[in-house]
Amino acid sequence: MNAIEIKNLTKSFGQKQALCGLNMTVPQGAIYGFIGENGSGKSTTEKIICGLIHENGGSVKLYGKPHTDLDVRASMGVLIEAPGCFPSLSVWNNMMIQAANLRIKDAKKEVVKVLKAVRMEGAAGNKYKNCSLGMKQRIGIAMALLGNPKLLVLDEPINGLDADGMRIMREILTDITKSGATVVISSHVLGELEKIATHYGIIKGGKMIVEMTAEELEASCRTYIALKARDMNAARLLLSSKFSRVVEDKAGYLRVYDEVKNEEIVKQLYDNGIVVTEIKNDKIGLEEYYIDLMKEARK
Repeated sequence: MNAIEIKNLTKSFGQKQALCGLNMTVPQGAIYGFIGENGSGKSTTEKIICGLIHENGGSVKLYGKPHTDLDVRASMGVLIEAPGCFPSLSVWNNMMIQAANLRIKDAKKEVVKVLKAVRMEGAAGNKYKNCSLGMKQRIGIAMALLGNPKLLVLDEPINGLDADGMRIMREILTDITKSGATVVISSHVLGELEKIATHYGIIKGGKMIVEMTAEELEASCRTYIALKARDMNAARLLLSSKFSRVVEDKAGYLRVYDEVKNEEIVKQLYDNGIVVTEIKNDKIGLEEYYIDLMKEARK
């Protein structure tokens, strides 16, 4: 059974069409990376899934039931934009208030459990306003975890975090799915998303462009040869005259995307008096795949 099934979803805000027949499938137990440009419809979709706004048309099913079903809705955890916390209250008191709102039995035990899950048990006495951005993000996830939800919808939970904060967030999200929960996570930090996502959905202009598994993404990413030479300008000119696509990346490597062996490139450069100092095989990641896909969608 799929955790989420969306068919032909539409939503307008006045004259603006935010969603245009969106289709989306999220398997149970997945970490689903939901990707798209600003204004593409990601947040609108997430808010409809969570019941924060209503669709104009189409259907949304959660675990085979309509997303308006009260039992299904009770099994969801949500973090969209920012957690609703009282700045002057402690993390513990904010969590206890949320537990009371959810009518959770044995609230103290549940709060201890979720704070431990997000590595915040040592900061329970801190005032919310004194917490760092990374801590606030984890508090928001802890609130979303109250009541042991089957489905978590998280909007940009890793944006703005430092390297250690991102590492902790990866560990948290991976741990969540080990218990069978499903996570939908939107983010612009594609390099980090690539480390944890099991499935992807890429949206543009209110429509789903492609859905794929992490394995399918791996198979779809183009391979290339990356190299450095003593005379990079000469190497670029020669390779550009021999191959269809040669580009220099941000790390200063020349990339050759044609199907050719490393030895052939080294020989051609050597025969022209150009010494190769480094050469390797690699493939594009999620971020480059996404950029290429958006370029194709604009054509």
